Amino acid sequence: MWGVMTISRNFFVLDDFNLRGKRVLLRLDINSPMDPVYGEILDDSRMRAHIETLDDLARSKVIILAHQSKPGKKDFTNLKNHATRLSKILKRPIKYVDSLFDSKALQAIEQMEDGDIILLENTRFFAEELILKKAKPDVLAKTHMISRLSSVADYYVCDAFAAAHRAQPSLVGFGDAIPSIAGRLMARELDVLGKVMKKGSGTLAILAGAKVDDSIEVMGNMLESGSANQILTGGLVATIFIMAKGIDVGPGSDDVLEREIPDYEKYVAEAKELLEKYPDQIQIPTDIALNNNGNRNGATVDQLPSEFPIFDIGLDTIVNYIDHINKANNVILNGPLGVFEIEEFSFGTIEIFKAIADCDAFSIIGGGHTGTVAKRLGLERKVDHLSTGGGALINMLSGKPLPVVEALKRSKMKFSVV
Repeated sequence: MWGVMTISRNFFVLDDFNLRGKRVLLRLDINSPMDPVYGEILDDSRMRAHIETLDDLARSKVIILAHQSKPGKKDFTNLKNHATRLSKILKRPIKYVDSLFDSKALQAIEQMEDGDIILLENTRFFAEELILKKAKPDVLAKTHMISRLSSVADYYVCDAFAAAHRAQPSLVGFGDAIPSIAGRLMARELDVLGKVMKKGSGTLAILAGAKVDDSIEVMGNMLESGSANQILTGGLVATIFIMAKGIDVGPGSDDVLEREIPDYEKYVAEAKELLEKYPDQIQIPTDIALNNNGNRNGATVDQLPSEFPIFDIGLDTIVNYIDHINKANNVILNGPLGVFEIEEFSFGTIEIFKAIADCDAFSIIGGGHTGTVAKRLGLERKVDHLSTGGGALINMLSGKPLPVVEALKRSKMKFSVV
């Protein structure tokens, strides 16, 4: 047998194998906020979230696979600085290899000794990772990345929950080649969120921030599946839904949307359909805060359009949202309610975060920026679960299958019996 199960799950976990001395491909999500000019890592929270898994693999030969940003973004860069920062956090040397699957990378792997850690190059530097993100397992097995790396490794461990909703080769491609295992972070996220999904009704989801496409899709899934019975909106998500109500927001907000979401009109149409289908379950702000050259100007939605952009939710909306939070059994928050980076427009985000921290509901906060805010406010220990995932979190809670989890399940089915 490949391993003896000690916990009843439909995917392998680290406790199922003795990985001492084994070559282990370890997929992490250390995608971090970076200074685009100097390349400095501004927040290493995602790195720290993987320490337990790395500690448990201290006697293995660990080959880390990871990504940073995506093509076209200013922070799309190599992983040299990530290796340096992760090494400092772990207090162990981590060798950066500016290659992924060519002879240089394979030679570095073959020369490893027990306890060594290497970090290979940004997986998104390579076309296979982006082009084959929806390919079938048999196609992935033939890629250079999967075939070459699996030939020099014994196991694959995925701890990248924050990317679990992606179907890229480095995340889902190894399961048919070598046993694939959930790392500590991945297993913990799946266990906690699985329990919440079984709790039944009374779930309130607050979907905010700038990821409008993901939020609208997940909103529809959550309401249709019944995994949430009330949705509150904030950030650019709320602006889209205000427009879906037929309200002209004005040139200030239009300019922001055109810059951040070039095809935003498509999402306005989708939001309108959701409002027509679930008129009593989707809450949009009744008042907002406008950015008047850096000054906070309160206004009701009825007073729109405005030449100034919407930068936060208003006081009446905050009071209404807090009332909903206090009545919920479960509360899920993904995304800031306004432009929290600017103090003048952080009020809505801060008050909603505090309300969630103080409420009696089982509370989950997820997403990179969302988690960062919680930590800045010192609230990370006051919520029941601070998830590392944004899109992965809300996709899972909406009942949508996560490609990484499905790949882990398939691998267990294949390798449970020799």
